[in-house]
Amino acid sequence: MAEALGLDFGTTNTVIAVAESGDETRSIAYTSSAGTSDSMRTALSFLKDPQLGAGALKVEAGQAAIRTFIDNPGDCRFLQSIKTFAASALFQGTLVHARRFQFEDLMEVFLKRLQAYAGDGWPGEAKRLVAGRPVHFAGASPDPALAVTRYNEALTRLGFPEIHYVYEPVAAAFYFARTLKRDATVLVADFGGGTTDFSLIRFSTEAGRLSATPIGHSGVGIAGDQFDARIIDQLVAPEIGKGSQFKSFGKLLDVPSNYYLAFSRWNQLSVFKTLKEFTDLKSLVRQAEEPEKLELFIDLIDHDEGYPLYQAVSATKMALSSHEEADFRFAPLGKAGEKRVTRRDFESWIADDLVRMEQALNEVLSTSHTEAASIDKIFLTGGTSFVPAVRDIFHRRFEASRIETGGELVSIAHGLALIGERDDIDQWVA
Repeated sequence: MAEALGLDFGTTNTVIAVAESGDETRSIAYTSSAGTSDSMRTALSFLKDPQLGAGALKVEAGQAAIRTFIDNPGDCRFLQSIKTFAASALFQGTLVHARRFQFEDLMEVFLKRLQAYAGDGWPGEAKRLVAGRPVHFAGASPDPALAVTRYNEALTRLGFPEIHYVYEPVAAAFYFARTLKRDATVLVADFGGGTTDFSLIRFSTEAGRLSATPIGHSGVGIAGDQFDARIIDQLVAPEIGKGSQFKSFGKLLDVPSNYYLAFSRWNQLSVFKTLKEFTDLKSLVRQAEEPEKLELFIDLIDHDEGYPLYQAVSATKMALSSHEEADFRFAPLGKAGEKRVTRRDFESWIADDLVRMEQALNEVLSTSHTEAASIDKIFLTGGTSFVPAVRDIFHRRFEASRIETGGELVSIAHGLALIGERDDIDQWVA
């Protein structure tokens, strides 16, 4: 009988782990129309289904949502990276087929779909839910209290009697610390889709029981999604009008750059189609100096090309992690969507982001008065940790023998579940 669930509600992927006894954990598996997996893309699709009744929506999550979206272009509403809205006071919901969904509604719907996909594999007797949260939420002016309030609302609706929050890098650190052979000071760097978080923790074992003393935390709202945005800004945005101009009362003005900020963000792109800004963009075509570029921009939005663009960018970024050059291919742009990209170019585009990541690393060391030489182990986790320029930040400052990686998808969820089994959980919560 499960005692605790660990929820890693990620910007890109979501994993839920169950602690069953001692140090034993397992990931919950989900079976949908897209197959079986123990991790879920944090995405939702909404499709009108007359068979369910007037106004009813067929909702899918993860890969099933992606498949529904691809199979029903124009009729399906697709949302991804919804976690990035959690701490934004500006996000007051989005319309989905004339129905308004707040953040907590979207989170609830997503998790309930996972529960349905899990079937009998969903533990019905879990007493405690431990949810991960970033040290710093994504967004320009994130409100962490608002994010936790929204999380609480959504998770309470699922009926959990006891809910706790633990910093995501702390959970990853706990997962990693089980392998330690001796007491150690551990720096965990968690590179997600929306945030980069650092936690510095002293682990010790007394009478066979692992204990921890938090030393410091820091973070920044920059990670994989920001790297994707840089690629889009360089390779795609100029082809759809960024930097072009339009006439207004006899003057030439720049097409507003905020349109392209929305286009380069997966979460913003999913709601851009319903906003006044999209209507305003359409009105500029007649006055534009290069109307064909804005028309192409509008077509990409109207035909919901956001996910194919996401796939193209992800493929390029992944290839650049193992090769010095890679091809970017995005068919809706025609020949303009076929470009050769070098790792050097990519690293120049993300240079400012790398600086901010390293500043967050400096912050956790300086505020905790910790010398790099006194850290025994550095644990890198999260998909963005594969980017060579990110790893270089650590290899410049720490001996290679002290740096370890692993559990990129599962470390946080399983660490959360293990923490949830402890009677000293109050020492671990954020």
